[in-house]
Amino acid sequence: MRIELTDDLATCHALRRAVFVEEQGIAEVDEWDDLDGQAMHLLAWQDGEAVGTARILLDGTTGKIGRVCVLSDARGTGLGAQLIRAAVDVLRSRQGIKHAMLGAQEHAIGFYEKLGFRVISDVYDDAGIPHYNMVREL
Repeated sequence: MRIELTDDLATCHALRRAVFVEEQGIAEVDEWDDLDGQAMHLLAWQDGEAVGTARILLDGTTGKIGRVCVLSDARGTGLGAQLIRAAVDVLRSRQGIKHAMLGAQEHAIGFYEKLGFRVISDVYDDAGIPHYNMVREL
């Protein structure tokens, strides 16, 4: 398995469409925004196939990790945790970035807590799914 920074937005979008739009039923209008062009993107590969992606945005001293998804066949393999660790490593390599933040779906809170994140918000609705903001120091 390998995870790398990429400019291959078409593959990232295909993964996000499969997971968020087709599997989770998120509306197209909620999934696509104008931030992809200014973001860094990670792609995870397994046996020559792209199976996961994440997006990283920088805002002052904070790096926001988002649009994290893993294809259903690759879940339970530790890939999601590897994607988050890779995103944190990218943020650590950027001068001045002190915090990693993300919006976690309610069911994934425990997953992110194991990776060092803590809840910092009340529950909020994002595309019809309960979310919490979480942060970790770098």
